[in-house]
Amino acid sequence: MAHESVPKTSGPETAGASASTTADLTELVTDVQRRAPSDASELLQDEADSVIAKVLAQVSPALAVEILLRFKEGRREAILAASPVERSMQWELNQTYPEKSVGRLMEPPVGVFTPDLTVQDAIERLRDLVRQTFVTYVYVTDAEGRLVGVVVMRDLLFAERTQRLWQIMLRRPFALRPTMRLHEAMQETVRRHYPVYPVCDEDGRLVGLVRGYFLFEEQTLQISAQPGRMVGVEEEERLATPWWRSLQFRHPWLQLNLFTAFLAAAVVGLFEETINQVVLLAAFLPVLAGQSGNTGCQALAVTLRGLTLGEVERGHEQRLVTKEAFLGLLNGALVGSTAALGMYVYAQSQQHPAALVLALVVFLAMVGSCVISGLSGALVPLGLKRLGADPATASSIFLTTATDVASMGLFLWLATQLVL
Repeated sequence: MAHESVPKTSGPETAGASASTTADLTELVTDVQRRAPSDASELLQDEADSVIAKVLAQVSPALAVEILLRFKEGRREAILAASPVERSMQWELNQTYPEKSVGRLMEPPVGVFTPDLTVQDAIERLRDLVRQTFVTYVYVTDAEGRLVGVVVMRDLLFAERTQRLWQIMLRRPFALRPTMRLHEAMQETVRRHYPVYPVCDEDGRLVGLVRGYFLFEEQTLQISAQPGRMVGVEEEERLATPWWRSLQFRHPWLQLNLFTAFLAAAVVGLFEETINQVVLLAAFLPVLAGQSGNTGCQALAVTLRGLTLGEVERGHEQRLVTKEAFLGLLNGALVGSTAALGMYVYAQSQQHPAALVLALVVFLAMVGSCVISGLSGALVPLGLKRLGADPATASSIFLTTATDVASMGLFLWLATQLVL
């Protein structure tokens, strides 16, 4: 199975269009693909409707829909009117499906014939069809539009011309559902490496086609956007995004992060007297916060990856949480031993009488904070997902607060109880 229906460009554009040649159109398509949907729509604002229609026909269907939705209704209708009927209807259908679903990636089905059509007639129809699109498979549907089989081109060419399609088709073909989440579709297609996948609704009717390339590309973009969302960088922000839009994306997150930093500072303020009496403690506050933060980020990264790829099944969350807590305990004990040794040497160099107790405080605080961080790294994204929030966007804020408060608070509390 090879690349499916990619529209062929039609040469020079109509008069009045900014992209007046095939080369200009190709350059414009490349520029659009590099931009976020909002920036791409601004780039296309001054182009003719026919040019925009041709550009959108050459990008991912999901991106085409996202760009279309950025235009005002009147302009959007004009662009749809300038597009081929089948494609404009497909774009309108795709808009009805949720974001990050297979339905957003669908293209119009092509090469669709009835089971009783002869091989000779199918070939004749394909000769006209391939002048407009590239066709890889023939899809066989019944009178109600239900997909009943797929014919590979090799089988079609070597079959007897008088044979019917139902005689040479592959029955019960694999198909995706338009409501499938992308990670679910990835799991279904991981061992079925086809360039094109038919998409059928709940009744088995063929509603579109999805190119394997776009399916994997879209999932890759989602995974690559996770690290950015964790630090307040929106999925839409690209290198070509204007500075003022980047500021709008990033600044609110920084303000919220500042508020959570105040919470950690307030916890330290509660133990001001302890720090005044044992100044050595201040030197190890960043050590505790850094190690517990890294432990939490490791657990968060694994949990987010599992959620994105659909590896975290409902009912099996406890195993993940237990594992991260156990890893936090082990890592906390190992790095805690090293940190305790460092505290002991430092306290001895300062001739502090409670050097051994301070080392014990560092060890216990490191173990406790790493366990809490591991638990938080797993529980926070799981809880946010259950509440309907985006785990990748919100998890890091809650995780940073939890790790800072837990590490510093536990460290200073233990010092107060054991040293003073």
